[in-house]
Amino acid sequence: MAAATPAGAPKGEVAIMTVAMPADANPMGDIFGGWLLSQMDIAGGVAASARAKGRTATIGVKEMEFHKPVKVGDRLTCYAEVTRIGRTSLTIAIEAWTTNHYRQTAPTKVTEGVFTYVALDEDGKPRPVPDN
Repeated sequence: MAAATPAGAPKGEVAIMTVAMPADANPMGDIFGGWLLSQMDIAGGVAASARAKGRTATIGVKEMEFHKPVKVGDRLTCYAEVTRIGRTSLTIAIEAWTTNHYRQTAPTKVTEGVFTYVALDEDGKPRPVPDN
């Protein structure tokens, strides 16, 4: 888990970590929001599949908030926390934090959102989320 910062500490568990690359940026070096959203969706999918013990699919994204830009070379860490479990669905709160060892930046929360996933069976049909 990242060290505490003035904005607090990340909530949830590390789901993925990656580095923002030049191909993911605009000409000013800011990472595209769509790339960031996709990384968060991957992180949520990892957490949802682990909790659902199998295949899941994204069915909704809400409450996305971009706080700060992500720059080329930033290490992006996505933290995921299951906040609700329904019969066949799971809601995951995801926070994206960055650090950059070249610029020696402290961990900073750059984006957060709430993603909903549905558990799927072998035929792609909704199935119950196991109790545990």
